[in-house]
Amino acid sequence: MRFLFVGDSMTIGCAGDYSWRYRMWQHLAALDEPHEIVGPRDTLFDTAENAPVSTRYADPSFPAEARRHLAGWGEGWLHMAPVIQDVVTAHRPDVLLVSLGLIDLGFYTDAGQTEGNVREFVARARAANPAVRMVLLPVIPNVRAETDAPFAAECERFNDLLAKAVADLDSPASPLLLASPPPGYDLRADTYDGTHPGPSGEIKLAGAFADAMQQAWGLGSGYGVAA
Repeated sequence: MRFLFVGDSMTIGCAGDYSWRYRMWQHLAALDEPHEIVGPRDTLFDTAENAPVSTRYADPSFPAEARRHLAGWGEGWLHMAPVIQDVVTAHRPDVLLVSLGLIDLGFYTDAGQTEGNVREFVARARAANPAVRMVLLPVIPNVRAETDAPFAAECERFNDLLAKAVADLDSPASPLLLASPPPGYDLRADTYDGTHPGPSGEIKLAGAFADAMQQAWGLGSGYGVAA
């Protein structure tokens, strides 16, 4: 099984982070089942350089081949929809683990436009691999939502639209799964700035994907079992 992480700044992570990708790699390795992590990128974002050029993961033993991803600081559905077909063609993932949307709603598109980009993303991924599976994580509103009511409403509206899109687009040939938000996710305890996950947040994000795949597809085990 070949996995591709697709995401924004919460997924690429900053220099010095573990990243939730690392937590998922730990989980997959503990299952002792054949798997591979694929993708065209492998770095963290370096805030000093304002570029994704860092290789300084919190655990330097994180294997190079497990660091691969398709994630970018400031990138959302708007940016990933046009490139996903080429990436799936080149790297041949079986499963896409996708965490996107917060940056779209915060800076680029409203909920309806963002949902349109979700549908384009799914169509393009399937054009490259008609049997690809996808797990999509709803938007976790960040600290901005506490003081910006219109933004909070857009996040809620997008998550409703995302659930409907998943229901519309799911198919036996190419299953589409909506993960549940991580239980008990706390912006103060699980992030270091109200948006980006710290160690406990990374574990909860990885757990949301692992639990969704186990419960819906019987793939692997729940995160609590292997972690």
